[in-house]
Amino acid sequence: MEAMRPVPRTLLRDRAYEAIRDAIVSGEIEPGAVVRDAEFAERLGLSRAPVREAFARLVDEGLLESKPQSYTKVTPVVAADVRDAAAVVGAMHELVTRVAVPRLFAADVEAMRAANERFAAAVRAGDVESALRADDQLHDVLVRVSGNRAAAATAARYTPLIRRLERRRFSEGGNCRSAGLHDRLLDACAAGDVDEAVRVTAEIWRGLAELADSD
Repeated sequence: MEAMRPVPRTLLRDRAYEAIRDAIVSGEIEPGAVVRDAEFAERLGLSRAPVREAFARLVDEGLLESKPQSYTKVTPVVAADVRDAAAVVGAMHELVTRVAVPRLFAADVEAMRAANERFAAAVRAGDVESALRADDQLHDVLVRVSGNRAAAATAARYTPLIRRLERRRFSEGGNCRSAGLHDRLLDACAAGDVDEAVRVTAEIWRGLAELADSD
């Protein structure tokens, strides 16, 4: 029998990071809540070391704040931070859209259409998690086709700051006009109209920045 290989430390750190990040973004761990590495290590079935590494990454990304030898807690949702994040993430999506549109196959556009149908259905049903997941799936097609890993990593880093506010707006019964914007984006992608696709992408992310201004 082949010897069992130990799980790489980096995977444990990533597992802790993703679990804690998702709990913060979903609101399961509320803004201002104090988090403790021992508690999360027990909940996740991990040692404290990967949890501490996850905390450090989340501090760097703005979801946690830490005072050495005192506390680590979830940051509040700050409009200026969301607005800045939306500007950065929007710029990355404009970049990947410009590169990806000429490379799209019909199957890629169909995958985006299917994701938008799921998105619209989830919005109508008030299903926050499914709506945001479908939204990610739609835009991820363009990210994948562009092949720009730096843009993908930058967007992934700052999107959670935006998602916290989006989730709150959804849960408060806020309206979402992204399905219509997605339709325009899809039409531009299907037609190979790069400039229009980039314009619509900019409008989508500008709307998220305005969401922060109205908070």
